[in-house]
Amino acid sequence: MKRVAETLEVSRSQLSERLRRAGKPRSTYSKVGDVDLLAPLRSLVDERPTYDYRRVTALMNRERLKTGLPRLNHKRIYRLMSQNGMLLQRYTGKPPGRAHDGKIITIRPNLRWTSDGFEIPCWNSQVVRVAFSLDTCDREVMAWCASTGGIGGEMIRDLMLESVERRFGSHGPTQPVQWLSDNGSCYRAHETIEFAERLGLVPCFTPVRSPQSNGMAESFVKTFKRDYVYVHDRPDTQTVLSQLSAWFEDYNESHPHKALQMKSPREFIRSSQPAACPVG
Repeated sequence: MKRVAETLEVSRSQLSERLRRAGKPRSTYSKVGDVDLLAPLRSLVDERPTYDYRRVTALMNRERLKTGLPRLNHKRIYRLMSQNGMLLQRYTGKPPGRAHDGKIITIRPNLRWTSDGFEIPCWNSQVVRVAFSLDTCDREVMAWCASTGGIGGEMIRDLMLESVERRFGSHGPTQPVQWLSDNGSCYRAHETIEFAERLGLVPCFTPVRSPQSNGMAESFVKTFKRDYVYVHDRPDTQTVLSQLSAWFEDYNESHPHKALQMKSPREFIRSSQPAACPVG
């Protein structure tokens, strides 16, 4: 023992204590009240199977605040989910392709909007095509459209008009708003560009063969497919179309976002609005 301790440059008493404790299994840490949290935690994980522990924590705290209960630490939720096999599989891969180092996010709403389209495959081989507009600050999906055919320029122009009316009403923006999209023909059409400029939008396009330049829209598509499309039934286009409105509404009202302090887009918008002046 003495020679081993001298070689490792540790005291003999410390080495002896480590050897004595080596045979004892480490007990699982628990806290008072953990059992009471397991039922609502399991229910929430079953309802939102693609949510990580931080989003689950945000939703649990949202419900607890409504009933006057104290907030839970995300580390406690992580421990409970880990002990009960509820964590998502850890992602260890690297995204393929070229990284994008530009800044798409804006510090205030209504400075830049981003738009893109994606496909939802149905189990009967039919496809639903969706286009949307997203604010790059608060992440709210302001407008969307869907079709069982292609997304044409007329649908994009309707999307632009609906986005402007939602944010500014019939008066339009007081300052130009950037409209960021890829180089799809529906966005590049002369009629679409002219219509956007009349609405007070400034069309901006990503570099050719660089979809990463519209990374926020790409990220939203990934999130939407993971948390809504792939966890619901998609037997045919009619079923998907009937669910789209509820999916977008749930994303805007309930989906916690890390960049928004784990608030949903509309929750972030409401918390950012100045309080009304009290009448004396």
